[in-house]
Amino acid sequence: MEVSIDRQSGFCWGVVRTVQIAEEQLSHEPRKRNVYVLGHIIHNPKEIERLAAKGLTTISVEDFPSIAHSGAKVIIRAHGEPPATYRAAWEHGIELVDATCPVVTKLQERVRKFYDQGYQVVIFGKKDHAEVLGVRGVVRDDCIVVKSVEEAVATVDVSKKTVLFSQTTMDRPTLYAIRDALKQRVSELVVDSMEAIATEFHAKDTICGQVSGRESQLADYARANDVIIFVAGRTSSNGKVLYDVAKAANPNTYFIEDVAEIDPLWLEGAQRIGISGATSTPQWHMEEVAGFLRSL
Repeated sequence: MEVSIDRQSGFCWGVVRTVQIAEEQLSHEPRKRNVYVLGHIIHNPKEIERLAAKGLTTISVEDFPSIAHSGAKVIIRAHGEPPATYRAAWEHGIELVDATCPVVTKLQERVRKFYDQGYQVVIFGKKDHAEVLGVRGVVRDDCIVVKSVEEAVATVDVSKKTVLFSQTTMDRPTLYAIRDALKQRVSELVVDSMEAIATEFHAKDTICGQVSGRESQLADYARANDVIIFVAGRTSSNGKVLYDVAKAANPNTYFIEDVAEIDPLWLEGAQRIGISGATSTPQWHMEEVAGFLRSL
């Protein structure tokens, strides 16, 4: 039985940067209990456990009063935070270490720019995802968040000048389907109206290239193996997208968060087993899974 790890899987550069910043802060802080992160640093429980063992404590903004003026350092994770978080930290005398992924920062800046120009902002994403909460914050929650074409058509008033963005870890086909459906609604509105309607619609593809760029490669890798073990945190949006890509290419694809979930029956008759993961899946964890499979 041949076991391989997908060379393109594992941390994206934004996650690598965030984890490196966290480890640097922990190594520089003699009292490691003074280093915190706002929310789970990434959507992977194994990496969260590893960093917690090094002294990284996960908190929320509601915990700011308890660490106020204590010399604490609070890391803002790759997903980013809304402006209100920065204000709260300043009010409580807390030093923030900003590890927001630059791709997410750019998204926030672009959304703010269009909002300030009077556009109705539509976000393709998950309303309560950490990244989307940050984006919602830069427009004072004055935006529409949708997850499907049907939801977009039902909730977006295309008679207003509108701009569509995406959470950086969503799937591109659905984004384009939403874009095309809204464009069609604009077209129908102009045709049906007795008077010319001054309306605008823009769609901005803000999906991270390291997410979308992996899809065709992952499909090829999945087809090249008899079985795929996809390793990721269950709360990872990126993990869900990539797992679906692998599953579509190879029905013998199985999602696990922990090596203990592997069912030996999945592997019966398999000659080639491939291991892949999300952009938040650590390489060391995939190596652990590979070691387990090779021991069978």
